[in-house]
Amino acid sequence: MTSKLFPATDWIKGYKTKTLKSDFVAGITLAAYGIPVSLAYATLAGLPPQYGIYGYLIGGLFYALLGTSKQLAIGPTSAISLLIGTTIADMAHGDVQRWADIASLTALVFACMAILAYLLRLSGIINFISETVLVGFKAGAAITIGLTQLPKLFGVKGGGENFLHRIITLFQQLPDTNTAVFIFGIAAIIILIVGEKMAPGKPIAILIVILSIVLISITSLGLHGFKTVGIIPTGLPEFHLPSLRIKDVDGVLPLALACFLLSYIESVSAARTLAQKNGYIIDTRQELLALGIANAAVAFGQGYPVAGGLSQSAVNDTAGAKTPLSLVFASATIAICLLFLTGFLQNLPTVILASIVLVAIRGLFDLKEMKHLYKINKQEFYVAMIALVGVLIWGILRGVLLAAIVTLLLLIKGTSNPNVAFLGRIPGTKRYSDIERHPDNENIEGILIVRVESAILYFNSEYIKEQIWLKINSETNPVKTIILDLNSSPHIDIGGARFLKHLFLDLKVKNISLKIAEARSEVRDILRDEKLESLLGHISRFVSVDDLVVEATKNN
Repeated sequence: MTSKLFPATDWIKGYKTKTLKSDFVAGITLAAYGIPVSLAYATLAGLPPQYGIYGYLIGGLFYALLGTSKQLAIGPTSAISLLIGTTIADMAHGDVQRWADIASLTALVFACMAILAYLLRLSGIINFISETVLVGFKAGAAITIGLTQLPKLFGVKGGGENFLHRIITLFQQLPDTNTAVFIFGIAAIIILIVGEKMAPGKPIAILIVILSIVLISITSLGLHGFKTVGIIPTGLPEFHLPSLRIKDVDGVLPLALACFLLSYIESVSAARTLAQKNGYIIDTRQELLALGIANAAVAFGQGYPVAGGLSQSAVNDTAGAKTPLSLVFASATIAICLLFLTGFLQNLPTVILASIVLVAIRGLFDLKEMKHLYKINKQEFYVAMIALVGVLIWGILRGVLLAAIVTLLLLIKGTSNPNVAFLGRIPGTKRYSDIERHPDNENIEGILIVRVESAILYFNSEYIKEQIWLKINSETNPVKTIILDLNSSPHIDIGGARFLKHLFLDLKVKNISLKIAEARSEVRDILRDEKLESLLGHISRFVSVDDLVVEATKNN
C-alpha cells in the first residue's frame, strides 16, 4: 500500500548510483529550460515573473514524491497560463495582488478536485475531452497566445478584448514598430529554432536569456525602448494559505475545473508517451493524487496551477532523466537561482520572453493532424474546428466546453442512429457478415439476420425497429424468421428489452418468428428479468446464428 501511495519508495529502493549523474545533468538542464519558460508563461498568465518560477520549484518537488512517470516535468504550461490570464482579468479588476491571490486559490481548488477525483476513482475523466477536441483547442490556444505575444515582438502596446479586436489593434499599431526590438526578437526566434534542430534537448533558451541580459546591460541597446521584466524578489516563496476563499471570487470553480481537466489530460498524455518510449506503465489514478498534492503545494507557495507539459518533459527525457530525482535536482537549481541570481534577471527584455513563448507554441498547431482528420473523418475535423473557433471567439474555457458538448451530442446522435446490419452467409463457411459490404454473401430464403452494432437503449429502439421493418417490407420473398444477432450489443436497458418484447408480438401478428442469438451475459440477464424467455424460449450463450439458421431452415 505504501509503495502504491508513494511510488517514490520503489525507485528510491532500487536506485543505482550510476543513474545519479544522468538525473543530475537532466535536472540542471530542465532548470535551465524551465526558468526562462516559466518567466514567459507567468507574464502570459498576467502575473509577475517569479510566480511562474515558483510553480516549477514547488510542483516538481512534490510530483517527484507521488507521481508514477519517471520523466514527466511539472510546471506552468502555455494553455493553462493563457486560461488563467484571460479568465482572471475579469475577476481581478486590475488589482495585481488580487490577481495573484485568485491564481493561488484556483490552484488550491484544482487540488481539491484532483484529490476528490482520486478518492472517487475518476481517472476515466480523461476520456471526456477527446483527442480531436484537443487538436482544435491547442490550435486555437496557439493562435490566441501568439496574438498576445506579437505586440511585444513588434515593441508596441497591443491590446484588445477578443481575437478580432487584438488583430485590428495590432495592425493599427504596426507603423509604430520598434525596429531594434523587432530585430532583437526575430534573431532570438531564429536562434531558438535552429538551436532546437542542431542541439535537441539542450537549454538554448537560457543561453539566449543570458546573452540578451548582457547585451542590454553593457551596450547602448538598453536606450532603444526595450522593456525589461524589472526587479524579481530575491528568496524562496513564503508558504501560506491563499488569502481569498471560494465565496470571495465568483467564477473560480469553473476556472479551477477547466484547469484541472486540461492539466490532467495534458499530463497523462505526456506521461503515457514517455512511459511507452521508456518501457513502463503509469498509474492514471495515482497521477490524480500527484497532480492534486503538487498543485496544493503550489497554492501554498503563491503559485498558480501547474501540469506536466510534453515539451518540458521531452527536455527532461532527452537530457537523460531516469527517475523523478531529476525534478528534485531541478528544484534545487531553481532555488539557488532565486536566492542568488534574481538581480541578474531584472534586465531581461520582455521581447525575449515573447520569443520563447512564440517558439514554444509551434507544436500546439498541428496542421498535419488537421489534414489527416479532414481526409479520414470530416465529422471529427469539424469538431476540431468548432474547438478552434470557439477558443478564438469565446476564449479557452468556453471554447473547450463548447467542443466537448458538441462531441457528446455527436456521440448521442451516433448511438441513437446505430448501424443495423443485415447479414448473409460467407460462402463455404458457417459465418455471417454484413451483406451490404460483402455482396457475394449468401442470402437465406425466408430468413432475415439482423445485427445491431451498438447498445440497444430506450432512445434508439424506435430507429432500430424502423430499419427492421423497412428491410422486411423491401424483401421480394416473404420473411418467416428473424434472427437477431446480439453479439455486437454490449448493453440493453429496460426500454430496449421491452422494445424486443413488442417487436416479437408485432412480428407474430405477421406470422414471423423472432430468435435471439449470441446475447452477452449482461444482456441475457436483463432479457430474462423482463420475462422474454417465456416468449422467445431459452436464451443461451451457446446458440449461434448458424444454429438458428439451420433450425429455421428445417422448420421453413
